[in-house]
Amino acid sequence: MNRNDIIIIHGTDYREMTKQVLERADLAAEIGGRNRLVALKPNLLAPLPPSQGATTHGELVEGTLEYLQEHGFQNITIMESSWVGARTGESFRKIGYDRICEKYGVPFEDLQKDSWTKYDACGMEIKVCDKAVAADYVINMPVLKGHCQTTVTCALKNNKGVIPNCEKRRFHTLGLHKPIAHLNTVVRNDFILVDNICGDLDFEEGGNPVEMNRVLGFKDPVLCDAFVCETMGYSAENVRYIKMAEQLGVGSTDTAHANVIYLNAPSKDDGPIHMTRRVKALADYTAPRDACSACYGSLIHAIDRLHDTGRLKKNLPLVCIGQGYQGECGKIGVGRCTSCFERTLGGCPPKASDIFTFLSENWGNV
Repeated sequence: MNRNDIIIIHGTDYREMTKQVLERADLAAEIGGRNRLVALKPNLLAPLPPSQGATTHGELVEGTLEYLQEHGFQNITIMESSWVGARTGESFRKIGYDRICEKYGVPFEDLQKDSWTKYDACGMEIKVCDKAVAADYVINMPVLKGHCQTTVTCALKNNKGVIPNCEKRRFHTLGLHKPIAHLNTVVRNDFILVDNICGDLDFEEGGNPVEMNRVLGFKDPVLCDAFVCETMGYSAENVRYIKMAEQLGVGSTDTAHANVIYLNAPSKDDGPIHMTRRVKALADYTAPRDACSACYGSLIHAIDRLHDTGRLKKNLPLVCIGQGYQGECGKIGVGRCTSCFERTLGGCPPKASDIFTFLSENWGNV
């Protein structure tokens, strides 16, 4: 797998989808020797169910463990530390990772209890947990979601889980962006497996999940987070730590020249779309008909961005979306299935950033 590759798979069998992503990436060959210590780094920030859009679904961990063990890897661990104020052990048990570790015979390292060492991270001194540094290969497993302070959070920010609590507190006093960028010059991002199943719109702790039912694979954490911005209706320029990390040589934000590898196409059968009150309020501006989760999720993210920028107004025509509109005419639609509409944006699914621009320019003129 190359650093400019992006692997995307849609569906609801998350464990099997994970294995397919790892097979396509040829992760076993990437890791190399079967005796190397492989560490899985999910997001277990608090004892919150993944269905709320905050923590990594256990099925992704199970799929990864099955893939690794089927390819002869036995020296595997799961490592994480929850955010300050939550106990990692409680998150580990509440979300069901204790059962996963028992099932697959894999240890769990609570990094809140680990020792740490200071490192020079491109001119910034940062403390990193020793067990995280000891791993030979790290699979970063973040959730694609919003964040009230940094706008989005995914691969780069997920690595806050490999620093001690004292350093997490210091990161906040420094404004998060600069230390997150510098941290990623010294921690491992060998492979990024993104939980894009139902991340929250705005908050790291979840509560307003938007279902997209996707699993994504990357080698470049900066490319990953730039893609995440587009998925949520932003650009990489909106998130300072992403551009800072690029300037520090961590990776590239050039999504325009990325090689996107679709393992399958989104389907209206990927599962029902469950809505919180806030998501339902945004959905009231849409008219879905057999819409795929990935396409509809992108539209919800774009409408949320329009709301944030003050461009969401009453009495706007409903935005049509979904396979039920194929071959039909209408005023305004999003996605390839509305290609016969007067005003339409193609894509299967289109990016939320493109939908945001399209609606900004066309919605009020219909």
